[in-house]
Amino acid sequence: MKLFWKLFCSMVLITALACDVGGYVLIDTQFRASLEREVSALYEENDLLRYALAQELAFHPLYSRRELAAAARGISISTSRGTVAFRLSGEDGETLGGSGQLAVEAVPLTAALPRGQRGWVMDALEDGRVYLHAASPLALEDGVLYLENCREISSLFQDRSEQYRSFFTLVLVLTGAVGALSLAVTAMLLRPLGRLSAATRQMAAGELDQRVTVRGDDEIAQLSADFNVMALRIRRQVRELQDAARRQEDFIGSFAHEIKTPLTSIIGYADLLRSRPARSEQVRQSAGYIFSEGRRLEALSRKLLDLVVLDRQDFPLRPVPLDVFLGRVGGAMAPALEQAGVRLTIRAGSIPALMEPDLMETVCLNLLDNARKAMEGGGEILLEGLLEEDCPVIRVTDSGKGIPTEELSRVTEAFYMVDKSRARAQGGAGLGLALCRRIVDLHGGALELESRPGEGTRVTVRLRGAEL
Repeated sequence: MKLFWKLFCSMVLITALACDVGGYVLIDTQFRASLEREVSALYEENDLLRYALAQELAFHPLYSRRELAAAARGISISTSRGTVAFRLSGEDGETLGGSGQLAVEAVPLTAALPRGQRGWVMDALEDGRVYLHAASPLALEDGVLYLENCREISSLFQDRSEQYRSFFTLVLVLTGAVGALSLAVTAMLLRPLGRLSAATRQMAAGELDQRVTVRGDDEIAQLSADFNVMALRIRRQVRELQDAARRQEDFIGSFAHEIKTPLTSIIGYADLLRSRPARSEQVRQSAGYIFSEGRRLEALSRKLLDLVVLDRQDFPLRPVPLDVFLGRVGGAMAPALEQAGVRLTIRAGSIPALMEPDLMETVCLNLLDNARKAMEGGGEILLEGLLEEDCPVIRVTDSGKGIPTEELSRVTEAFYMVDKSRARAQGGAGLGLALCRRIVDLHGGALELESRPGEGTRVTVRLRGAEL
């Protein structure tokens, strides 16, 4: 069953049930109050009869049955309903006197009364009439007599039945009106949910730009607002997944290309050596090409392996002073820099930083090597270890050709190269900065790049501080 019909049926049923229960309780309470009034009036009539009988005889509990019965025949009491009929009866139900005829028998009531106490019962006759029947004891020397009177209350039951019929008719009319109103209210309440459902189906079909209009501040409006937030996040995540898929495709394509180029050279020169005799100079040249391309494949495979290994291992970090660490890095890189005509300046303090030294050395060597490649005619590199805002920082600044602003956001992607021809000529494959960023991420740090074309590049590695 749809929510629309659930709400409609619930509202109608609740209304009908509430009216039925409320009407029944109201009518029944009114009936019981009327019955209590009739019982009180019945007892009042009985008390008046006892008083009149006592006045007639100057009542004394030692009067005989015969004298009491004779006196009762002279008593007459009138009310708004007319003359009150009464009866004197013995314990066996024998009628001894009275005024008028009572429609009910004495024995059922008198036999049930505790000795010396009065009481009443309700008697329903076969013709449909209903009576209240009361009896009070009169103690005599030779036993007990009962003074009985009754009141017809058939009208109470008739009135109650008529009230029930009228009320149930009213309930039917009211339920119909509530049903019509419920249809309108339910349709109004569920209209926003319908729009929300339609938008959800459209999103499921791929239309990620779907949004719903938020009206009001109720729960449905809040649900609509939450839907819009969810839709925005889903669209953002889909775009991120698409970007990741694109980067993966680019990675695979670049990897295939980077592998294909040196392999083609190696196979070509090897085939040249295999297929025909060659001069010693050709052999040396071919072997040189094969060697250089093989080294390139080796470097590529090593960096790819490093990236895979980094994703699958945890590395313990320990505090290392930056001056000692950067001194060792500068010493390892000094020969290559001197050969390229690049002057290296190191400025570092004894600042402890949390790191895995071998991995961080890989980062620094890659950054220094990139700086070297950016200065073909020589230049200067500044390697710093300092403290900024209580954060240990390693910074590499070069005076090279720089990186265009639009390229900065992509240089840390695997296989991405700003100048592909120059990078390949220098043995690069576009994996160095990608490896650096991954290592820095494992350290819980940050890699920041700043560059101006023609002026140089500055790379900042922010690490976590430690105590020695």
